[in-house]
Amino acid sequence: MEKLKLGIIGIGNMGSAHAQNIVSGKCPEIELCAVADKNKKRLDWAKETLPKTVKTFDSGEKMLDSGVINACIVAVPHYDHAYFAMECFKRNINVMVEKPAGVYTKQVKEMNNASKKTKAVFAMMFNQRTNPLYIHMREMVKSGEMGKIKRVSWIITDWYRTQSYYDSGDWRATWSGEGGGVLLNQCPHQLDLLQWICGMPKTVLSKMHFGKWHDIEVEDDVTTYMEFENGATGTFITTTGDAPGTNRFEIDLEMGKLVCEDNKLKIWKSEINEREWVKTCKQGFEKPAYEYSEWEPKEESTQHIGVLNAFANNILHGGNLVANGEEGINGLTLSNAMHLSAFLEKQISLPFDEELYYKELMKRVKTSKRKTNVKEQINSDMSGTF
Repeated sequence: MEKLKLGIIGIGNMGSAHAQNIVSGKCPEIELCAVADKNKKRLDWAKETLPKTVKTFDSGEKMLDSGVINACIVAVPHYDHAYFAMECFKRNINVMVEKPAGVYTKQVKEMNNASKKTKAVFAMMFNQRTNPLYIHMREMVKSGEMGKIKRVSWIITDWYRTQSYYDSGDWRATWSGEGGGVLLNQCPHQLDLLQWICGMPKTVLSKMHFGKWHDIEVEDDVTTYMEFENGATGTFITTTGDAPGTNRFEIDLEMGKLVCEDNKLKIWKSEINEREWVKTCKQGFEKPAYEYSEWEPKEESTQHIGVLNAFANNILHGGNLVANGEEGINGLTLSNAMHLSAFLEKQISLPFDEELYYKELMKRVKTSKRKTNVKEQINSDMSGTF
């Protein structure tokens, strides 16, 4: 069987998880050929844990120049995602980038433009797009069978983190090391799903608290109000300070409601459009009749393994990717706009001023607790220790 010859840059938590999934046979069309990390402890782990056939390198560039791989996973701290993706493009090496695509859209646009000049496949690790619940929600919304969206609400507050989590790495929860807090670290999947299912809002208005629940410099508590082109409104609420927390995604439509919670999709569906009902009903308090049902997936979400197998299938056989790399800018656009709204304390329209956001971010980088020698904040660190 022809196999993809894969390397991984950054073998911290996510990189090592990908490596173990591959060597355990869960990705039959992928052969792990090499790993790279500047952290000696992580390289020692790789030498002790992974098959002896897996070569180790103390820099990503050395691995990319070795000739032993034709595909790469980039699993390093956020500022480096775009840098190493573009290094792959220069060498026509297929690349899968961990979330988020980068820290700021100006940077990710450079990555996307570079991807168009290469023959390499470019993909994003948006593993939540393999979840049957979100796939079914998207199909119902996009089909129009329940009319237009009226309201969107996602409460995603079950990202609880202790202070020891943030103290585990000097790059964590700093403007210079991570570029943001809960929006950049925990929520890229939800922001991607929000726009994937509901489309992009036209404005956002965010209130954030920076280091409210932890001794950190970035946001750990966020409430955002959104408005969409068709008049729909929405809220996105997240934090790493709530326990036990909540994960409830609700979409109110003209002919019913969808609620994704507790690994099931609750559906209220009417045959009558509420916009018509409100004008014609003669009773002041009567609601349309709704048929209630629950939809539960019959199969498990394939998650990271499914994304990697689709990546290999696309390169080897021309199959579909779970998420094209260029789509990574959409969720990042949302988080950047939310940050800018909080920085400036005002509503932000999309598309927003990317140069202004970059300048505001760099103001915070300059006063960050973690001082790094950065290359235009694109190649700041590749420790891979997540």
